Amino acid sequence: MGLYRRFLAPRFVDTICSPKALGAWRARCVEDLTGHVIEIGFGAGRNLPYYPDSVTAITAVEPSAIMRQRGARRIEAFGREFHWGGLDGQRLEVADASLDAAVVTFSLCTIPDAQAALRELRRVVKPGGELRVLEHGISPDPKIARWQHRLDGFEQVIADGCHLTRDPVEAVTSAGWTINSTYQRYAPGPKPWAYFTSLRAQS
Repeated sequence: MGLYRRFLAPRFVDTICSPKALGAWRARCVEDLTGHVIEIGFGAGRNLPYYPDSVTAITAVEPSAIMRQRGARRIEAFGREFHWGGLDGQRLEVADASLDAAVVTFSLCTIPDAQAALRELRRVVKPGGELRVLEHGISPDPKIARWQHRLDGFEQVIADGCHLTRDPVEAVTSAGWTINSTYQRYAPGPKPWAYFTSLRAQS
């Protein structure tokens, strides 16, 4: 693993995912959740302040040591039960049907095999449990989509494997989840990076 990918890319990704403008999106993603939640692509814990009190525990999966270190203060402030669930969202160190819900924010774009990770979440979430996803992805506007395809290789280099051209709705559906609701729109910012999807699905 190169120095950029190990030390600089996590800081860059955390910075671009930290604007306060994303707070409303994060809050919408995790609202009304209850019980023990698994979050893959935990990053530096940017979602933790938005989890409702009804969430009693978090199991987090994050491969980057830098991100885990950056999230230490948020984990401490969270003040509820917290566990690390391994380093790889594609192979979770969690028992079958043991958790109440799953959350993925701005990570399906980067996980090498996103569908493998989504199938793993189906394995560890109880039957009828919920998946919440917040993600950027391919735009429905052909002009924007063409730019996304042009920029995708560059994006993968500077953002540690992040893709601009993935479709989170298709990924979730193909992994066997049943989507209950989808909210899609452009967020503030350059449009190739700003077409957001917030969805809810059940196992």
